[in-house]
Amino acid sequence: MRRLALILATAAMMTATARAETPEEWVKLGERVHGGFGTYIALGIRIGLDAAEQLGAKPRELDVTVYDGAATPCPCIADGVMIATTASPGQNSLRVAAEKAPAESMAVVVVRHRKDGRGLRYAVPDSLRAKLAEWNKANDPMGRWKVVTAAPEAQLFVREALPAAAPPK
Repeated sequence: MRRLALILATAAMMTATARAETPEEWVKLGERVHGGFGTYIALGIRIGLDAAEQLGAKPRELDVTVYDGAATPCPCIADGVMIATTASPGQNSLRVAAEKAPAESMAVVVVRHRKDGRGLRYAVPDSLRAKLAEWNKANDPMGRWKVVTAAPEAQLFVREALPAAAPPK
């Protein structure tokens, strides 16, 4: 009995601290959810993981609004953020805004903690679109994951803390 309790306690600690997704699993999940895996999905996952870490959030604790750029082909970044944060339109915790991102941004992602309203704003510069397209052409899905996750944060986005607001409903 004592041995079983020790095994269960150890397993619980390991699952609480272990990272659930490998790079291969992120790529497969992105392909399944989006229909393909490109650099926009990888970038969305990177933003979502960063937001969850910065805000100390667990799954289902984040609220996300994505503002797509006028020249962006589709809000693919939203699918990556959704995968990483588990926010979703079905939970009313992820939305793509009707308003567009400012002209200098290919996307803006606003993430708030649902419990306390703390927030972050991620601005993805429009100048990054050409680099993402280049990386898409030069790499297979795993290569796209690797190049986006290896790129310096400052090349991909600008993160800004937002003042706490009333927690989203």
